[in-house]
Amino acid sequence: MTPAERLFASFDRLYILNLPGRADRRRDMAGELARIGTSLDDPRVRLFPASRPAEPGGFASSGAHGCFLGHLAILREARDLGCHAILILEDDCDFAAGIETLLPPALDMLDVLGFDLFYGGYDLPEGPGGGDPAATPLMLADCTAPVRTTHFLGLGRTAITALVPYLETMLVRPPGSPEGGPMHVDGAYSWFRASRCDLSTWLARPLLGHQRPSPTDIAPPGALDRLPAPLARIARWTKRAWMRRY
Repeated sequence: MTPAERLFASFDRLYILNLPGRADRRRDMAGELARIGTSLDDPRVRLFPASRPAEPGGFASSGAHGCFLGHLAILREARDLGCHAILILEDDCDFAAGIETLLPPALDMLDVLGFDLFYGGYDLPEGPGGGDPAATPLMLADCTAPVRTTHFLGLGRTAITALVPYLETMLVRPPGSPEGGPMHVDGAYSWFRASRCDLSTWLARPLLGHQRPSPTDIAPPGALDRLPAPLARIARWTKRAWMRRY
């Protein structure tokens, strides 16, 4: 069984959130899908077009606004299709080295335990997620502890249906609302989790995916973006190769 077939045994659909203007990220995602034995032509894979609103709309940036709206639109579609479980990959996700070995035991355990949210890639406030490959492949997250990034996120039916109205309500609150207003989508998921401690969130250990170093559409340009283009490409390639070792 290929990693992709094992993935689709646990998830009805794989969503890839991508801005139409980011052909570079689509190309890289196509390569990542080939690594696990599938492609953008697979009917179970949905290349979902992200948007970039003209205004931030209370968010930190227009890119953050668009990312939030993209996740919400995916959740609405999955809810309406009656999906039991979905996996969302943002288009800067790289699978970890050894994904063909790491993925099956994590999903086997996930299927046995059941889940509402599942982070295959993440960052914790105390540092990047990791773990001993010889240890259990999943770790239960504290519902009150934030989990950063949403580049590799699985959601079960209960979470899908509950998140739609939750995120919709966040959109209409004022920025900085004590009840939770517009914010980066990873923060929104953490607020949701804190409000629903009856739901389970599992973290993969070690990580199954990393964020690929590439120009961001959400935050201001970083240090690599300020380098001359040839140097930036070399630096990103080096960082990407280093990250794939872990």
